Amino acid sequence: MTYVEDELNSQPECWTRAAAEATAHAHALPAAGERVAIVGCGTSYFMAQAVAALREGAGQGETDAFAASEFPYGRPYDRVVALTRSGTTTEVLELLGRLRDGTPTRTRTTAITADPRTPVMEAADDLVVLGYADERSVVQTRFATTALTLLRAHLGLHDETVLDDCRTALSTPLPEGLVECTQFTFLGRGWTVGLANEAGLKMREASLSWTEAYPAMEYRHGPISVTTRSTATWMFGEAPEGLAQQVRDTGALWVAGVLDPLAELVRAQRLAVAVAAARGLDPDRPRHLTRSVILTPAI
Repeated sequence: MTYVEDELNSQPECWTRAAAEATAHAHALPAAGERVAIVGCGTSYFMAQAVAALREGAGQGETDAFAASEFPYGRPYDRVVALTRSGTTTEVLELLGRLRDGTPTRTRTTAITADPRTPVMEAADDLVVLGYADERSVVQTRFATTALTLLRAHLGLHDETVLDDCRTALSTPLPEGLVECTQFTFLGRGWTVGLANEAGLKMREASLSWTEAYPAMEYRHGPISVTTRSTATWMFGEAPEGLAQQVRDTGALWVAGVLDPLAELVRAQRLAVAVAAARGLDPDRPRHLTRSVILTPAI
């Protein structure tokens, strides 16, 4: 078994623990009414997109999501939350450093990380360490979903059904013919757009697949034109009326999101590993990637 398989299979236990700890971490997490930005890189950025939509949709306050490298420093926030599994990512540390050295009314920062022995521990004002969700694989699975579970629970949006759905996602066979597809498209609406983006990234990282992700209503505005009989189109959450049939009319395989969208992401993680295995690839060691992106300044 690869590291990533072991890690993705451990997600029900990690989610249970994160949900139970949400209250204890509440002091470090955004309070209702705060104006918040959530930042990350790669997978963490897509989790930030999901959390931002969930928080604002729940009426907890204006919430934006940014890639850490694209943060708008001229825009005021009460708190910036940085998601960083490794705690060493260059762009995240630079962002936290600039905010720490800002004006007397500088923005308060929180880092959610997996490793307490990294520079982010000194860079942020408040810390949440999910050490039990750390990973050996380059490809992120359980840290990202555990951080999202913590924040869903903090918002009052977590319940036990997601754990049951996660176990179903881990134990139920993937749809017939899915692994054999050569093109994968993931669709979302609202907070699940971030999950669709993350599913696409998992497929690219682990299996070198041709993968795209879109807001569901945008898929019909052009991208559907490249859909063929070798395409799988996977919906996270409820699909817009009529879209499933339009996809089937192209000859593509339509995959409906029947579980909680976070559990659907677990199914997509399994797909990435299965496609990698079918192609003779090692999902623990994606080409050209490292566990943390640390940029060396030019000399």
